[in-house]
Amino acid sequence: MSTQTPISVFEAKILDGQLHDDMNFNEKVWAITMRIPKGRVTTYAAIARKLGSTAYRAVGNAMNRNPYAPKVPCHRVVGSNGKLTGYAFGLEKKADLLADEGVKVEGKRVDLSAFFTDEL
Repeated sequence: MSTQTPISVFEAKILDGQLHDDMNFNEKVWAITMRIPKGRVTTYAAIARKLGSTAYRAVGNAMNRNPYAPKVPCHRVVGSNGKLTGYAFGLEKKADLLADEGVKVEGKRVDLSAFFTDEL
């Protein structure tokens, strides 16, 4: 008999990058974040736009509450100017994770012209 807790339907959808109408805002943010490919970044504002919102700060708040990290790669979300911003494990760790994925970080900033995606 397995001692693992079965994952919820929403958790499975989040980890597969799927949106569902009954998800709350944070769950939708996490699902969209799953779609960011390795070696790319997006912004809080781009995720908000994908949700039909301008609430980029609420997206940041959802990232701060991400229970699925590092599976849900919130380290791939940066500020609109490419600046590395809030990360529960510290900005140095965020920079290291991005560098490990091939994203060049200089001065705590990512060159969005080279690494940005809004294809979420």
